[in-house]
Amino acid sequence: MARARSAGPRCVLITLCVTEITSWGVLFYAFPVLASRITATTGWSATVLTAAFSAGQLVAAGVGIPVGRVLDRHGPRAVMTAGSALGVLAVVIVAAAPDPGWFTAGWLLAGAAMGATLYPPAFAALTRWHGPDRVRALTVLTLAAGLASTVFAPLTAALAEWLDWRGAYLALAAILAAVTVPGHWFGLRPPWPDRPGGTRPAAAPAVGLPFVALAAAVCLAGFVASAVVVNLVPLLIARGADTATAAVALGLGGAGQVAGRLGYPALARRAGVRTRTAVVLLAMAATTAALAVATGIAVLIVAAVAAGLARGVFTLLHATAVSDRWGTAHYGRLTGLLSAPATAAGALAPFAGAALAVLLGGYPAAFLVLACLAVVAAVTSLASHPKEKP
Repeated sequence: MARARSAGPRCVLITLCVTEITSWGVLFYAFPVLASRITATTGWSATVLTAAFSAGQLVAAGVGIPVGRVLDRHGPRAVMTAGSALGVLAVVIVAAAPDPGWFTAGWLLAGAAMGATLYPPAFAALTRWHGPDRVRALTVLTLAAGLASTVFAPLTAALAEWLDWRGAYLALAAILAAVTVPGHWFGLRPPWPDRPGGTRPAAAPAVGLPFVALAAAVCLAGFVASAVVVNLVPLLIARGADTATAAVALGLGGAGQVAGRLGYPALARRAGVRTRTAVVLLAMAATTAALAVATGIAVLIVAAVAAGLARGVFTLLHATAVSDRWGTAHYGRLTGLLSAPATAAGALAPFAGAALAVLLGGYPAAFLVLACLAVVAAVTSLASHPKEKP
């Protein structure tokens, strides 16, 4: 009987590992691979293309809030299946777009699909199904999803060489349809567990000062993390690295993220919620500052790996922030509210990071400002712990 009870959550975890790799790979990581090719083929401005992609991220931020409410009540099966089907349609529209207007419309639909299929709903599903074992399940999921760029960046490039960018997106749409639609429909079938406290738990906790402080800290940290990733290569090139070396440093930063996620369960066992939140955000600040002030290429690469490690820990810190403070009964709703500003900030970060570099006379100065924002996030997080236990 114990094996039977555990089989459902294990199936859910395996399903979400596969579908998150695919969803992230098609809906997110394919775009940076194909963007320059789209510009060269169509003549559309790179700024317009990036703005369309960022607009999709903003839609994802807004969609995540009602998706969280639906998840709390009914579970993820229907909403994630519908999101996957919408994602397929969106990618087909992007592939067939005759002009930037249709291209933008496709990305707006893709944003709605991302809000229903990427990390927040997957985190909510695992948090409810795995209960006390949720940290291990979330760690496994984020480790698997971290392979999305490793799998889909070279696959997308190969498809584009063979089929051009439109054919590549159509092939990716077919992969998304084949993997995620049946995956979510058949793999998320186990009964949705009752909320802690019964089927009619107490009303959701009020969004008071602790939640606002947490949202502000996560938003600032998410902005810093996104800006660092997008602007790392230009920073390294400005410091004298060639493009190939800068790309290797970026890849090694991804390896650092995996290492950070592996170490998070041990950190969660040894440090309280307030302490580990502040420590992780201060680590983001320190590694970002190190990238700003380091000059040697080898030192910069080490700093890039350390920054990746801090980002990896932050992903799981974000995933467990609500359950550690307010329990799991209203996880979907509260995580949707928490993730919306962070997702929006992440969408704006590429533009803002580059603008800071222009305004301040270079990427090193911009990274110092980003480090200061991470310190502000760490200080703000100290007010995010509620007085009452979940």
